Amino acid sequence: MTRAVTLIRSASLSDIAEYAYAATAPADSRLIFLAGSCPLNEDGTTAAIGDYAGQASKAVENMRTALEAAGASLEDVISTRVLVASARREDLVTAWAVVRDSFAEHDVPSTLMGVTVLGYEDQLVEIEAVAAVVDA
Repeated sequence: MTRAVTLIRSASLSDIAEYAYAATAPADSRLIFLAGSCPLNEDGTTAAIGDYAGQASKAVENMRTALEAAGASLEDVISTRVLVASARREDLVTAWAVVRDSFAEHDVPSTLMGVTVLGYEDQLVEIEAVAAVVDA
């Protein structure tokens, strides 16, 4: 299947970042704007309470489900924003490692942010994403 997303790297920017610095999609792409993917179980309870990695994993799982419903997959994501309810860099890195590993070689442009609080009780992680697909 032909992918719409092209990841862009620059030799003029540091290679320490674990993601591409930019991405494009052709003009005829269908963009998919996902609501923030939260670490919620099917019954609405928060998964993996107190566990940054566990919540990141559940948020990615829920993002995969939403993408599938829209006719897309993680490989169609063009950018992400990972929100982590913590002022500790270690907690952000823990959540980021799960997200990064989930995307594997498709290292989309991403922003990692520490925030004060997220919307659900005991929620520590949320992932925003935009995807692009070319419908056949």
